[in-house]
Amino acid sequence: MRFENETVLITGAGAGIGRETALRIADEGGFVVVTDVDEDGGDGTVEAIEDAGGEAVFQELDVTDADAFEAVVATATEEYGLDGLVNNAGVIQSPADTEDVSESTFEHVIDVNVRGVWNGCRAALPRFKSQGGGSIVNVGSLASFLGLPKQSAYSLSKGAVMNFTRSVAAEAGSEGVRANAVCPGFVETSMGEAYFESMPDPEKAKERAKRQYPLGRLARPGEVADAIAFLLSEEASFITGHGLVVDGGYSVS
Repeated sequence: MRFENETVLITGAGAGIGRETALRIADEGGFVVVTDVDEDGGDGTVEAIEDAGGEAVFQELDVTDADAFEAVVATATEEYGLDGLVNNAGVIQSPADTEDVSESTFEHVIDVNVRGVWNGCRAALPRFKSQGGGSIVNVGSLASFLGLPKQSAYSLSKGAVMNFTRSVAAEAGSEGVRANAVCPGFVETSMGEAYFESMPDPEKAKERAKRQYPLGRLARPGEVADAIAFLLSEEASFITGHGLVVDGGYSVS
């Protein structure tokens, strides 16, 4: 039971990778603070955890709101303690040349994907430092390392997440805090489906994407959750500042 007597806060936990991570943490003994802007999705995750015999609570949270994030972290710390933070909430960008990306799209991608991670770390770090330990896992992307065409705003945001993770690791390591990132390729989630649905021929686009992976398929959410749980746990006690790529071999093909 890797997370017995530990509390982990997960953003964007109402579906996809976030939900699978919450289920994994709870299955291994952890108490999960499930957060999301989607109340129904968050409640659904809590229900799934409780049905499986685990413990969780839902807090509605817009990660772009620094004050709200601070309040959720403060409440979690006071009521349950806080040992881990997973900054998972994120949004995609519809494919477009850089010059065609609207200002509103750019601002939304940066607000959620960058400001959301910043807000989470900024709220949690003082607690982790004061207690002499804590583990942060930020969800990056292949775009943290590769400049993806027609994904300039998204690539910018996920590149920032990776380098910010390194900065936090270097800054807070001496106080017992670890910070890592998990960087998946395409994942079989509703967000991934939305990306393909933005294409003229979604099925053709999806099949083309699968062929780019040596393993011949897209990732399952649970496979990314496994990587997050590993980095969050004591099994990764001497790993910090690392970006764990979970991409079925895409980046080496």
